[in-house]
Amino acid sequence: MSNNPEDWFMEEENASISFQSEDVAFELSSPEEPAAWIRSVIEREGHELHEVCFIFCSDEYLYNLNQEYLNHDTYTDIITFPYTELPLIEGDIFISVDRVKENARKFGVPFEQELFRVMIHGILHLCGYRDKSPEEKVLMRKKEDEALQLLSR
Repeated sequence: MSNNPEDWFMEEENASISFQSEDVAFELSSPEEPAAWIRSVIEREGHELHEVCFIFCSDEYLYNLNQEYLNHDTYTDIITFPYTELPLIEGDIFISVDRVKENARKFGVPFEQELFRVMIHGILHLCGYRDKSPEEKVLMRKKEDEALQLLSR
């Protein structure tokens, strides 16, 4: 963040969270609430939002990205592409709406709850959290749960 107080407003004004869709017809019912929630999680983690774009897509679209950019031959619910170093938060988060629906059914939770868990999972990746080792997975789940508690207040 700039040390010049006149720049603070501009930096905050330029910080953005956007929601788009690629190859699926999907929109959040009220994007303002999750955007405010995501901003608060980023701030609680001690980072500064620059720009995050959520792209909602199909299983096939995300599968193709997974193969092309990560050389993974598997379906997934989310892929996060970070574009800056911490403490700045900037990136694209691709989410398979198909996979989120399937996982919500599998885990017996409402679609929106699973969607928000996946969305904050991507944000936590941008905040530096990983989920490869068992210990990292436990911490990631704890952080997801903490964030979801903020949303339900």
